[in-house]
Amino acid sequence: MTSMINHELYKVFYWAAKTGSLSNAAKVLFITQPSVSHAIKQLEESLGVTLFYRTSKGVSLTQEGATLYSYIEQSHILISLAEEKMTALKKLDSGELRIGGSDSLFKHYMLPYLESYHQKYPGIKLHLNHGTTPETIAFLKEGKIDLGVVRMPIVDPQIEVIGGVHLQDCFVAGARYAELKDRVLTLEHLLEYPIILFSRNSRARMAITELFQTYGHQIKPEIEVGSVDLLIELARKGLGISYVTKEFISKELEEGSLFEIQLDIQMPPSQVGLMTMRNMPLSTAASKFIELVN
Repeated sequence: MTSMINHELYKVFYWAAKTGSLSNAAKVLFITQPSVSHAIKQLEESLGVTLFYRTSKGVSLTQEGATLYSYIEQSHILISLAEEKMTALKKLDSGELRIGGSDSLFKHYMLPYLESYHQKYPGIKLHLNHGTTPETIAFLKEGKIDLGVVRMPIVDPQIEVIGGVHLQDCFVAGARYAELKDRVLTLEHLLEYPIILFSRNSRARMAITELFQTYGHQIKPEIEVGSVDLLIELARKGLGISYVTKEFISKELEEGSLFEIQLDIQMPPSQVGLMTMRNMPLSTAASKFIELVN
């Protein structure tokens, strides 16, 4: 059956046809001329046609041989292009990197790394998929992204998370609540004020809900939003006290448009990490990004 023909025979045929010489084909392939002759004879017997006829200068294709060569040449070109593509991917001259995460983590945490990565590997196309932590986990499992940027902990046997940096979340307010600036509040006192929180599916929201439950309280926000920018702006406008990541509002704290609410308990830090599928090979582009971040 032709489907069982050794592809090496086609390679020998290709170079014999391209060079018009069995000896030149042997040189290109680093084999002996008798090996080339034997390979062509095998191919002709398998296909049941004559592919070459000998001339004083070497060999020429028969009509059947010319037809076969037109197809084999296309295959050779595609294989060569594929090898070049693999080399380019390995050297990071081309390819793509798909990262999932929240808008806030991209803007306030990942942006410097993305900028450095793009400068170092300009041939790699960056695709950023925005979503909550559960959505980012789903993106990863569905193969829509290579990496996820998430708040830890992530408890899932299919997922591995490489730790990044520690972040500190806090409650902040604007000028409307200036009387609270130099006071230390209990959780009960804090809950007397309108609270602004991130959406229910966010890791930060889950963490603060669990913390309040640990102390026997339920935190019920007056306003729920879907972005850090809104948390910041609503607190600045005096619509309530927002729960945000301190590292994301350094500018506002420095200029005084926001101030941190002091509590009588220690707020635990959170950690951001890069999430990958366990036991799944990473692309070179993804591996280099992890090296850059860590």
